Amino acid sequence: MTLNKRTVYLVLAFTMAAALYGAAADDTRARIGNAVKVLNDLTESPGHGIWPEQIAKADCAVIIPGFKKGAAGVGVGFGRGFISCRNGDNWSAPGAVTLQTTSLGTQLGGERIDIVVLSLDKDLRPKLLSDRLTIGSDVSAAWGNGKSAASNPDVKVLFFAQTKGIFAGFSLDGANLKPDDSSNRALYGKSIGNAAIVGGQVATPAVAQPLVATLKEKSSH
Repeated sequence: MTLNKRTVYLVLAFTMAAALYGAAADDTRARIGNAVKVLNDLTESPGHGIWPEQIAKADCAVIIPGFKKGAAGVGVGFGRGFISCRNGDNWSAPGAVTLQTTSLGTQLGGERIDIVVLSLDKDLRPKLLSDRLTIGSDVSAAWGNGKSAASNPDVKVLFFAQTKGIFAGFSLDGANLKPDDSSNRALYGKSIGNAAIVGGQVATPAVAQPLVATLKEKSSH
């Protein structure tokens, strides 16, 4: 049987789409594993990471493994990660997010930075799950390094970072947090928003269960 050109093009298009979807799914799986490692690193590092009471008080957690800074002098940065929010004693399935900024300050060296953002206020959840949140204008965030930040009742959002195992303070003001629709499609096999994911409209995929389990473990201390 001879295939016409249109049929050949359609077959090629579907083949390419399937290959791209598979690559995106693999990237998302690897990113979940990296997010688990970041949580472990930042919660187990004495004196510099996340204190147990900080994550225990958190309503939502955003983990960005391997945030990439731009070239020297440019200051642009981009990273992909996940958001999960607490539902009682459990944590929700993770929604995919991106974090983009034009400046992280000059005091943090290195090109790849692991970032964790903790929201301590449930009223901020709709903003975190919105189509776009700008830190510094839509919500204020404070550097969370040290136990004193956990005891300040005025602090609603904390962020932490490490690069090559070194911790340093910096500013996230102006950074944009947005849903990562392509990663959500790779993870859940369909288009779905973060509000629906965190709201329990989908089950946690097997590949994402280690991240949810790690959040539960760290918040139960």
